[in-house]
Amino acid sequence: MNADQIRSAERALSVGTWLIVAGAMLYSVLTVTPLAAQHTPDRWDWTAPILPLVVDAAVVIVVRLDAVLARLGGHGGRWPIALRWMTGCMTLALNVADSALKNDLVGVAVHAVAPLLLIVTAETGLAYRRAIAAAVTRLEAKQRAEREARERAAVERREAAARRAREEREHAAQLLREQREHEARLAREQAEREEAARRAERAEREARERAEQEAAQRRERERLEREQEARRQRQERAERERRERAALLSGGPVSEKLPEDRARVVVRAAFGEGLPVRAAAELCGWSVGWVSARYQEHRDGAGLVLEGASS
Repeated sequence: MNADQIRSAERALSVGTWLIVAGAMLYSVLTVTPLAAQHTPDRWDWTAPILPLVVDAAVVIVVRLDAVLARLGGHGGRWPIALRWMTGCMTLALNVADSALKNDLVGVAVHAVAPLLLIVTAETGLAYRRAIAAAVTRLEAKQRAEREARERAAVERREAAARRAREEREHAAQLLREQREHEARLAREQAEREEAARRAERAEREARERAEQEAAQRRERERLEREQEARRQRQERAERERRERAALLSGGPVSEKLPEDRARVVVRAAFGEGLPVRAAAELCGWSVGWVSARYQEHRDGAGLVLEGASS
């Protein structure tokens, strides 16, 4: 399932939930208002709709905030659960009260349908949203792993191309050396036919030049090997840091605050991966303000490193 399908499922769940909530609220107002009017002084009959509206407003608050918390992967604790069940039971009691007082069992059953459907829908919708949030987290982790795999493959391809180019350069240098050596031999054979002094002087000069050339080539090879080793070490260090950050961030949102030392490590990893402040706060359990302060510390530290490098 891709991100579009998940968003479509969330929209369907949200629309269906609010349709049920709206229908239950309307039915509750129409059912409870006459009951409230019967038990209210005549001059205050106009206040009868207030009671079902207040209870239904609490239902709307619970459904809406539960949806937000579930999408963020959070949990409100015991009080939201108590409010959800209290409002559901109040709605159920108010809807069936009139039929119950009249000993009308059929009326009780009929009027209990909408409140019970509202209660079960609220609980089921919360479970669905939490499951969808977990699925989204898993999908994002999978996409991140695939992206990292593609990046590693690209790095390996670049390294292979650089290695082939280096081998070709070394082969060309070897051919050039062989050609120069052949030319030197011809020159020595020609020089042998000349007088001994010039032959000895030329041979000495050519030997010195070859020695200097080989020394320069040896130094160049050593320099290239040192650069290659340094580049490999940097790549290995960067890969270890990426894996460590991935391991720290793979746990997903937490329900409790992590210890401060652990939270700082998680925030540093999230900053390195470029995650938003809110996502880092979900991963460590600390507030957005605290995480923003840690992000600013990391930015200031990075700025000092850049200034030091430029100086």
